[in-house]
Amino acid sequence: MTQEFKNEPMTDFLDSGNREQQTRAIEKVQAALGATYPLILGGKEVTTGATFESFNPSRKDQVVGTFQLATGKEVETAIRAAWEAFPSWSSRPAGERADLLFRGAALMRERRFELNAWMILEEGKSWAEADGDTTEAIDFLDFYAHEALRYAAGQPLTPLAGEKNRLEYIPLGAGAVIPPWNFPLAILAGMTTAAIAAGNTVILKPSSDSPGIGYQFMQVMRDAGMPPGVVNYLTGSGGRMGDALVSHPKIRFIAFTGSNEVGLRINELAAKTPAGQIWIKRVICEMGGKDFIIVDSDADLAAAAEGIVASAFGYQGQKCSACSRAIILQDVHDEMVRRIRERTAKIVQGNAADPATFVGPVINERAMKSILGYIEAGKQEGQLVCGGEPGDAAGFFIQPTVFAGLSPGAKIVREEIFGPVLAIVKAKDFDEAVRLSNDTEYGLTGAVYSNNRQHIDQAAKDCFTGNLYFNRKCTGALVGVHPFGGFNMSGTDSKAGGRDYLLLFLQAKLISEKVG
Repeated sequence: MTQEFKNEPMTDFLDSGNREQQTRAIEKVQAALGATYPLILGGKEVTTGATFESFNPSRKDQVVGTFQLATGKEVETAIRAAWEAFPSWSSRPAGERADLLFRGAALMRERRFELNAWMILEEGKSWAEADGDTTEAIDFLDFYAHEALRYAAGQPLTPLAGEKNRLEYIPLGAGAVIPPWNFPLAILAGMTTAAIAAGNTVILKPSSDSPGIGYQFMQVMRDAGMPPGVVNYLTGSGGRMGDALVSHPKIRFIAFTGSNEVGLRINELAAKTPAGQIWIKRVICEMGGKDFIIVDSDADLAAAAEGIVASAFGYQGQKCSACSRAIILQDVHDEMVRRIRERTAKIVQGNAADPATFVGPVINERAMKSILGYIEAGKQEGQLVCGGEPGDAAGFFIQPTVFAGLSPGAKIVREEIFGPVLAIVKAKDFDEAVRLSNDTEYGLTGAVYSNNRQHIDQAAKDCFTGNLYFNRKCTGALVGVHPFGGFNMSGTDSKAGGRDYLLLFLQAKLISEKVG
């Protein structure tokens, strides 16, 4: 009997043994940096003759690895391999598919320090952020394995005399999974394993900023016994091959997490029906956010400041759930600005490999230039409270930055920045705070710090956001506990880690037989 799902605990790095294991794992991965990695198509390792490099954002000249630049030719090979594997994989009992995920989760537990190390070095994640990513990936594998078993069980139908009826959930086919770089293991593993747990096969195209951790995921699943062709690992430029993959008539579904620009492009391409396509493609998109934390007049201000700073600057603000807007009632505004400034000033920034680091580098030079451009706009639009400058030139470092005195229409209040920048807006009362929280094209996460029951109930009803939290930070959704996904331009509200997520990779078939 399969045990009930439980969330994987985070690693306690105050424990000297865990610290030593993580240090050794970083040293081991550092020694392996610079290798060249193939594509994996139909279980075969493939090279293309053209490559690109992944870099350590803490040490921007350090090459993490060299990866293949796939072209349309490799896209065709990957899709063909996925469809060749589909009949066998889709016909396997759900229990066998679930067992693969359970074994994969067990291997991730064994390798968690090395997986952490890959994200510390390739993504600039702090120790805690990397471990949270690995923990969430383990949770996704376990949770979706349980979900595969649940969907394979008998489904309730209204009985009818003289008929024997049953409803079965069957897989869609071969699809594309396009994960982001900011949760390069958790989201990649979650979207991919949800698809294969449901009986589909996958062409996996990791971000070009995180192909190394994508390759490590492939190794985990291959070692867990994943058959060839069930997941095909395809690296390279999205601009070079992304359209060919998404628009291909043999792609049945696309699961994407990333920017609005790319997500809308995918949705547009997928809506077209080229010659030879016999289905309407399923699109699962999780895109951006401009997330808020409201601080009410009677809130615990110390807790609110801690939650805002943690939500704004955890992983350098490079989370779609990060708090980029603090909406503070005027009664406590000045005091909260002081508390946020003081707490932000205590943040330790540095190389992500250093266990003392809380804020590391942003992902690459392009992101750094974009974020610094928003900071310059903020200096014109409001009052710089702290930060506002680049950090250590060895990597892509930007100081944690806070602005106040901003109007609701300011550029840095309205546009997603995806970096360590917090915009503070003053609200005259709670009604205005709720209105400001909704004054955005996004609707992903938000939080409210309040001890006023009426205000809590009002926000629960009126704040239009997919994940809403009270008296806690707006980041850190747990699989199974906080199903994650948003409204409007934040995506299709796919609720990753929820009990309806696997349904997005399935289709229902009703079978009715006359009896008697």
